[in-house]
Amino acid sequence: MENNSNMLSNPQEFINYLNQESKKVLEMYSQGNSDDLFKKFTQSWTELAARSFEDPSVWVRAITDYQQAQINLWQNILTGKAVEKPIAEPQKGDRRFAAEEWSQNPVFSYIKQSYLLTSNLLNEMAANAQLSDIEQKKLQFYTQQYTDAMSPTNFALTNPEVLQQALESKGQSLVDGLQNLMGDIEKGRITMTDESAFTLGENIATSKGAVVFENEMLQLIQYTPSTEQVYSRPMLIVPPCINKFYIMDLQEHNSYVKYCVDQGQTVFLVSWVNPTVEQRGLAWDDYVENGTLKAIDAAKKITGQDKINCVSWCIGGTILASTLAVMAKRKDESVASATFLTTLTDFTDPGDLSVFIDEQQVKQLTQKVDDEGLLNGRNLASAFNMLRSNDLVWSYVVNNYLKGQNPAPFDILYWNSDSTNLPAKMYNFYINEMYINNKLSQPGGLTICGESIDLRDITIPVYFLSTIEDHIAPWKGTFKGTEMMQGKIEFVLGASGHVAGVINPASKNRRNYWTGGELGQGPDHWLETAERQEGSWWPNWSKWLKPKAGKKVDAPKELGSAEFKVIEPAPGRYVASRVD
Repeated sequence: MENNSNMLSNPQEFINYLNQESKKVLEMYSQGNSDDLFKKFTQSWTELAARSFEDPSVWVRAITDYQQAQINLWQNILTGKAVEKPIAEPQKGDRRFAAEEWSQNPVFSYIKQSYLLTSNLLNEMAANAQLSDIEQKKLQFYTQQYTDAMSPTNFALTNPEVLQQALESKGQSLVDGLQNLMGDIEKGRITMTDESAFTLGENIATSKGAVVFENEMLQLIQYTPSTEQVYSRPMLIVPPCINKFYIMDLQEHNSYVKYCVDQGQTVFLVSWVNPTVEQRGLAWDDYVENGTLKAIDAAKKITGQDKINCVSWCIGGTILASTLAVMAKRKDESVASATFLTTLTDFTDPGDLSVFIDEQQVKQLTQKVDDEGLLNGRNLASAFNMLRSNDLVWSYVVNNYLKGQNPAPFDILYWNSDSTNLPAKMYNFYINEMYINNKLSQPGGLTICGESIDLRDITIPVYFLSTIEDHIAPWKGTFKGTEMMQGKIEFVLGASGHVAGVINPASKNRRNYWTGGELGQGPDHWLETAERQEGSWWPNWSKWLKPKAGKKVDAPKELGSAEFKVIEPAPGRYVASRVD
């Protein structure tokens, strides 16, 4: 920033500098190697080329069609028809080229169409490659990443909106953009929302309650009743230990916690520790024995009940499934029912994450995690952001760095940026034994807390909620849980994706879900026989849970108990610990 005045006297030099600095964004979402994306793209295409030369007609046809399309595009440019008769158009839902200059200005219309022709060529050839399943997915993924990164919208000189804004602001938008970029490089991540707009306990994670138990693994929060009477059997929420629990308690209008409390449930929630390097030895067994089992025991003792209901989400559900299998071996019947939200228990299909998960990549990553003592939450968040790079990376590059604008406040994106670490021992067990070896789904495949477990021993009533557009826990993969657990199963399929499909407040009653399909004949048959329901799945789940929640009793006047005294107000200290 020392040469700002010189750069402003030479706008071309300033724009070139900004473009060059923008490439550092790759450093923030390629897990520490700015060339990683391009290396993997090149490696994948080299292998594709080698195989395709066995049938060169594939290449010849593709290149011939591409060249003809480019010739037609040039003819339209020369005859003034580039705007009237576009050769290539963005796919539905692609918001990158929404500005009218991309369609009305012949120069920018040509840039857009030429880019789309090239990216379509690369993605089509990748999609038609004859590779193994994992190689095919990698090729398509890194090709899409490469073409998204090279979009003309991502560079100042080829984005008409950026140029227009720079002209109108007399270069101030570029100065503001560079300041935003330098700030994000220092933070090591892209700013997706106005982070100053949220404060834990004040306008996010605001449900009233108190921490009533804590150990090195977790804080247990008990929430204050909002009804005069409550159901006697308590409910324990086990959220993911990836990111923070308050995705379940965002703001009053979209808080799942508040919804449960307002339904008369006595709600407890696990707030997982954000581990440090000193806690590198925390194992999967610790998350079960000193995590969920301790929380279940505390909730029972505080309420004086012999059984509780459990709700879990994502990896929190995988931990809960492990816990229930351990409890089954120990003849412990403390859990009356379980709800699994977008939870994998069979890892045959890990969704889009499969591009990061094979033996070679995992071996390298686990060695790195062992050396460092933990999986840094920032790297984990970057990997997830790559799965939707146009929405979660490049749109912010354009808005924050090229246009110099600050992102608007958005609670889910604030939560998404609040990463958590995973301890080395736990993470390496999780990635190897579940994703690579898929042992959780195998009878006796894993020994956890000294017990050889089998998910088929779980015989309590279970509610599965999956979402049809989930790219992290694909619904057909989560459906496999219904084929292992032996209790009475309710499977519900929600609209949208991994987060938005779950956080779908009943008050707004948006989207839809499917229920009532026939189980036992696979996911496709289930969906064919299911009925579509309008609105949020929350009331459907609440109706399912209430008969299992016990009788109505007067709400407790105080939280905790003589044995489990209040430690501090919700949301507690653990959730406030941020990744450096």
